Amino acid sequence: MNKVISIIMGSQSDLETVQSGIDILKEFKVGFEVKVLSAHRTPKELAKYVETVSSSGVKVFIAAAGGAAALAGVIAAHTILPVIGIPIETSSLKGMDSLLSTVQMPAGIPVASMAIGKAGAKNAAIFALEILGISDKQINDKLIKYKNNMAAKIRNIKVKA
Repeated sequence: MNKVISIIMGSQSDLETVQSGIDILKEFKVGFEVKVLSAHRTPKELAKYVETVSSSGVKVFIAAAGGAAALAGVIAAHTILPVIGIPIETSSLKGMDSLLSTVQMPAGIPVASMAIGKAGAKNAAIFALEILGISDKQINDKLIKYKNNMAAKIRNIKVKA
């Protein structure tokens, strides 16, 4: 299976948050890989990886980082591929620091920023699939079914008042 999505986390501890997105990609049977690379602690390795993997079939990056959360922006600075940021919740500012760092990119270096935490990770995976689904009918059809199933679950709720 070709790896078309690259998930990069700034820290191993981010995996707990990112796992909900990984689960979605597994459900869709889309090839991906997960790396731990830091914008601040391993900047040269991060740049080299992004530049190398961009030519190997990866079509979308998902970046998860907390605090200063420069990861998504650094990735976006080294590629023309779409970058989706997941702000990680932090103990000091509850992820607001991560959110603002992810979303406040300078003109010309876009990053799509998701919600803070696990919901953001799940949405990042779905958004990556939507990007891929533009040119991949199989992914597109699976997304239609996935969203129809979500709607059916809501329609089937019976509230007893």
